This record gives sequence, C-alpha cells and structure tokens, in this order.
Amino acid sequence: SDIMAGLTNMQNGVDEEEFDGFTGKHVFNQGYCYTYDDIIFLPGHINFAAHEVDLTSKVSKNITLRTPLVSSPMDTVTESNMAMVMAMVGGMGFLHYNMTVDEQVAQIKRVKAHRPGYVLQPSVMSPTSTVAELDTQKTLKNFSSTMITEKGTMCSKLLGVVSTRDIELVQDRSTLLADVMTTDVITISQNMSLEAAEALVQKSKKGKLPVVNEAGELVGLMTWEEVKARKLRPALGAPSVDAAGRLLVGAAMGTRPDDKARVARLVEAGVDAVILDSSQGDSIYQVEMIKYIKATHPAVDVIAGNVVTGAQALRLIQAGCDGLRVGMGSGSICTTQEVCAVGRGQATAVFKVAKLAARHGVPIIADGGIQNSGNIVKALALGASCVMCGSMFAGTTEAPGDYFYENGVRLKRYRGMGSLEAMSKGSDTRYLSDANHLKVAQGVAGTVKDKGSVLKMVPYLMHGCKQGFQDLGAHSLANGHEQLLSGKMLMETRSGAAQKEGGIHDMHSYEKKLW
Repeated sequence: SDIMAGLTNMQNGVDEEEFDGFTGKHVFNQGYCYTYDDIIFLPGHINFAAHEVDLTSKVSKNITLRTPLVSSPMDTVTESNMAMVMAMVGGMGFLHYNMTVDEQVAQIKRVKAHRPGYVLQPSVMSPTSTVAELDTQKTLKNFSSTMITEKGTMCSKLLGVVSTRDIELVQDRSTLLADVMTTDVITISQNMSLEAAEALVQKSKKGKLPVVNEAGELVGLMTWEEVKARKLRPALGAPSVDAAGRLLVGAAMGTRPDDKARVARLVEAGVDAVILDSSQGDSIYQVEMIKYIKATHPAVDVIAGNVVTGAQALRLIQAGCDGLRVGMGSGSICTTQEVCAVGRGQATAVFKVAKLAARHGVPIIADGGIQNSGNIVKALALGASCVMCGSMFAGTTEAPGDYFYENGVRLKRYRGMGSLEAMSKGSDTRYLSDANHLKVAQGVAGTVKDKGSVLKMVPYLMHGCKQGFQDLGAHSLANGHEQLLSGKMLMETRSGAAQKEGGIHDMHSYEKKLW
C-alpha cells in the first residue's frame, strides 16, 4: 500500500497531479445543464501576444466576419443605425421584422448606401416644415442643424441647411424653413475619399458639410464632431462588406406563407443573409421555408433556429440551412423557460449543438445570456462561431428609440420580442402564435441605462476576448475549437461560492469601469 501511495495517480494515461481539469465531453454529460457562469476554463500555455489572436470566424457558411459579434433582430436593438455600426466594427447586424416589408427594405437600402465616416442618420426636413416642427425634432433627437431637401428625405435634392443661428431669433415659430434656411452651402462630393472629405471639413471651418451625389441629392452628412470622435475612438479595423464593397446586413423573417413574398423583397434590396426568427425553430414550418428559400434564392444564406439540442439542429441542417442560432430562454428579458418549462442552460446548449454542427460544417450563433466579455469568450470557446447580443447593445446610441430621464438616469426602452408590447406589433409569429388565440407573454419590457456608442464598446469587448483566448492558450478561434474537440481545452464547474469569489467581493465601495 505504501508503494501504491507513492505512485502518481494515472487515469487514461494522464498524470492528474500535473494535468487536472475535465474535458467538455465529461462536464456536459452529467445530467445537468449549465449557464456561462457555471463554467470556468483552466488556463493554457501562452506563447503569443494578445493582439495576435485571430477571432475571424463565420456567421454562416458563406459569410466570414473579422469580429464574431452580431446584433439581435429585436425592435429595441437592431434597425439600420445598429446594422451600420456593427458592420463598421467588423461584425454584422440583423434587422428585426416587427415592421412592414417596405420599412424593412428601406432599412436594408440605408445600410447598403452608407459609407463609414458619415453621420448615421442626419436630420432631414422639407422646406414646407415650420420652425415649430423643427423645435420639436431638436428636443427629441438632440441635434443642432437639419438638412432641407425637396421631399424632406435622404436621396432628394438638397436645398439648404437650417442651423440654430438661423432660427433662434425668429419670433413667429410658424415660419417655414424655406424662409430661414441657408442656401449657400459647401458640399462634399459622394466620390470624394474619406480622408479628402475630412480635410475639407477642417479647411472650411464649418461644423457640418452635406454629402451629395452628381444629381445634387443628399446622400450623407459629415460633421466636425464625427471627425473628432473618429480620431479619439479606438481603431475600428476593416468593416464587413459584400463583393461590391457595401456594408453587410442581415434581416429576420418568419415562416408564414406571406413571408415568401417578404424574402423576395429582401433579396431584391440586397440582404446578405436572413434569419428565420422563432423561439423554437424545430418545426415543419422552418424546414419548408429553408427548402423554399434555398431553391428560389440560393445566393442568400439562411440561418435557422432557435435550437438547443443536437436533434433539433440536425433536422434544420438536413433541410439545408447555412447557419444555426442557439439559445432558448437565456436572454435577460426572456421568460420562455419560466412560462413554458422548455429550454436549456446556454453553456450546455452551445456545446452540444456546436459539436454536432461542426461535423456538418455549419457555423452556430450563440444567442442569449451575454453579460460581459467573459461570457463571449466562453461562448466562443465552447464551439460557437459567433455571438449574438441583445441586452449588451440595448441602450447604446445606435439602438432604436429615444433617450429619456428617470430619477436623473438616462435610459432607453428595451423589451423582449415575446413581451406583450412587442407581440402587439406582430412578433407573436416567432412564437408560432395565431392571431385568433390568446397571447401569453414569453418576455418582459423595461429600461436599460445609456451605454454610449457601439463604436467604442465593441473594440474593448473584442480586446477582452483576445486576452481571454490568450489565457486559454488558443491563438485563434479556429485553434480554440480544435482544442475543444480534441479534449486539450480543460474546464470545471463552479460552486456558488466559487462564482462569488470570482467576482468583486469584500469591498466597502467601488466603481466598476470596464474601459
């Protein structure tokens, strides 16, 4: 027995005193499902710098992203502004479909027409609008100048500009903007390079210069504030663009018969990928819609879901999907698990689905449960090719909706697509609900604090992820997946006390600044 006690305990050829920890296969086959907080990875060997980590990955079979982040198709998260900035930082945005087909098409066209460096959504009004109407818009949108075009929209002939100086001494607020606008306006040509346009802004000493095409139509706006902000922000890197150099954009859609007409319009507008938006994607409706889209619009990638098991995933893969969205009931505003008693812990769902999908060459998107960069690292390290964020991006400058104050705190509204508010606008189709039946909420509506711009947030999030992969000893996302599947990447589950210890504790007071 003394001899045995002196021997190093060997199991499966591994020296447990030197190589402890467990593989994903061991951890996720214990009869429990785990969230991201339940799992902790053990560190690997570092022989490279954090900035050398390559997180390039695929969101679907035919679309590669430099930044493995996409924004969720929720009506308080992703419209054209969010889709633009997500592509600008190397990711991608998916437009929600709680809107008409015409509105969704217009949003796609806005993204495709946008050039990085310009103001995302300049204020545009018609010459017949009044100063009083401009006052209202300024209060809501917090801008100082507005562009005046013939139709009061972008891509219409530019007539002039109205600034604060033009209207601040006007006594009669019913005065038409045509009577106070400045018509002698310096403009930037659409064909001018970004560097040349910035130089012209500085040379002109004007705060704002409209961008026009050859027909004199307004197509953009460059401001001194945007030039200054771009120089102060972290470098964004190469944007996500299509073969024609336009920003990538995706869109959500349903599986009803009339969605066949919707997808045709989306493809015509230039959408790069569509998401079949359902809380439970393993349905005959998704299978039939996948087959229809791949037969009629083969150039567009179809991302199916949501799923949380291998069996669900396999049926959609066999139907021909190009990507999978994984997660059910793990979002901060989702109550599916509480209401329906169906779903899965997100860490387990990602690991299980990713393992099966990898055998078929289908990328997966980890959708839900993301609270910080550590959660993103865990999702990617457990096999996800990309991470979808909803609450993370809610409340940012680019998220839909206006800011308002409550008890001195600047807020924006955020709601689940399963909330009664969202379902009243049409999102009940994603829950396979019929309009003639009772609606049962599977989400909530609420508010989130102002988080600033995605253009600042994402570079810091991604650098945190690169540091995480460096600690794991994985020099790329692909290398991390190789280590996971080979059993080289080791992990453990954390007790409640271990989770508490891994966070901030034993402090009288502190301020948590992420960057």
